[in-house]
Amino acid sequence: MKPIDRRGVLRAGATAALAGALATACGTDPRPAGPAPRRPAPAPVAAPAPRSLPGQPAEIVHGPRDRPRVALTFHGQGDPALARTLLGQAEKAGARVTVLAVGSWLDQHPDLARRVLDGGHDLGNHTQRHIDVNGMTETEALDEIEACAARLRRLTGSIGTWFRPSRTQHAAPAVLRAARRAGYPHVLSYDVDSLDFTSPGVPSVVRNVTGSVRAGSVVSLHFGYPDTAAALPLLLAELDRRGLRAVTTTELLT
Repeated sequence: MKPIDRRGVLRAGATAALAGALATACGTDPRPAGPAPRRPAPAPVAAPAPRSLPGQPAEIVHGPRDRPRVALTFHGQGDPALARTLLGQAEKAGARVTVLAVGSWLDQHPDLARRVLDGGHDLGNHTQRHIDVNGMTETEALDEIEACAARLRRLTGSIGTWFRPSRTQHAAPAVLRAARRAGYPHVLSYDVDSLDFTSPGVPSVVRNVTGSVRAGSVVSLHFGYPDTAAALPLLLAELDRRGLRAVTTTELLT
């Protein structure tokens, strides 16, 4: 009988172990191949809904005069690039604003509804076609308001926080009733008009606001006008100098 070659046995065992390890590495690993499945992104949170504010009139013109806050409100239509510029300027300064969007504008630029909300701003309704709502019957006004509300609901899950009538500072009684029927307990007016829609030049826009703004003011401004984009940083700096903070209309009133 030949003596046992122990070194050979050891070599054979090592070879078998190595082959087993290679087999495991090459396809018998029970773990699934490829990246782990991604979790679905959470659904966007629905925008705040309108709410009734006890003690406030059906048409709100300004907020409390005893707190150092103002609301800058923008009529939402026009060049979307200017809208994004204005929102970015406000956010850079730590300000929050209120955007009253025209429904037909949202039809053309639906992404801007979520852009406004994601920036921490208020979003509301400024009728569907931006025509003279005070010249309509109550039924016609209701159709205009509800058409824009439907766009807002589809894009954000809510009809928006506020309603502002188009082509007028103050709502006629029929419009107040139509707004309430559409789900808006209050109509949002303003006490300071920048007149920026007349394109008067940057210095005039600044003067029109700073000449009459005070604690509690609601200021009317517009997207779509270069003068407004150039004036906004100056306005925010002046408000800050006076100790006035630009907040959403919701924050101003609550």
